[in-house]
Amino acid sequence: MLEFKNSTFNILVLILKSSNLAEIKSTIQEKISQAPDFFKHSPLIIDLESLETEFIDVNILIGLLRQLQFLPIGMQAGTDYQHKIAAKIGIPILSVKLLDDVKIEVAGSTETVNHEVLVDATSIQSKLITHPVRSGQRVYSQGDLVILAPVSAGAEVIAEGNIHIYASLRGRALAGVQGRTESRIFCSSLQAELISIAGNYRVCDDLEDMSNKLVQVFLHENALIIQEL
Repeated sequence: MLEFKNSTFNILVLILKSSNLAEIKSTIQEKISQAPDFFKHSPLIIDLESLETEFIDVNILIGLLRQLQFLPIGMQAGTDYQHKIAAKIGIPILSVKLLDDVKIEVAGSTETVNHEVLVDATSIQSKLITHPVRSGQRVYSQGDLVILAPVSAGAEVIAEGNIHIYASLRGRALAGVQGRTESRIFCSSLQAELISIAGNYRVCDDLEDMSNKLVQVFLHENALIIQEL
């Protein structure tokens, strides 16, 4: 027996405003450097709507994204020819605009490349999780992330703001993933595989002195500080 049902997932959307593959690659690499563990092997929707009359080779673009360790799973907008190419390499065309949580914008220019994350600050809300985050699960919040249950080994909790875990943290916690250096991580029992703020991270071998303790994690002069509470 099996069952189909609707569900909602947080999926990255790559919004292309330039067909320059070199610009696309450099912009994405810079974004990845801010939170490598978040972007690695992330599903990705490619949005070509803003390219207007510019043409981009979908086959080469998909290869580039896979080289950067993304997993393209769909495409929005584009030409009929691009749709045919995408279909041949197993990339479905989405006819409905996604209500996505995370967007990456790549806008071409002779002087600068804009890679802002498109988020209306007035709409950002904290996310509350009341159930355990199990191995293999990933939770993302555009604001603060509050978790009232354990985070298992092999799980990832990610926030653009602060992370509060009122239980044990055994997986990975990444705060300030869009470069917000003022973000902090709080947890009742630190047993993490990795902690990171704005791309600055420590792994489990560096956390033994604070193992099982109630701590806060923050940045000070570009150094990751773990302080017992």
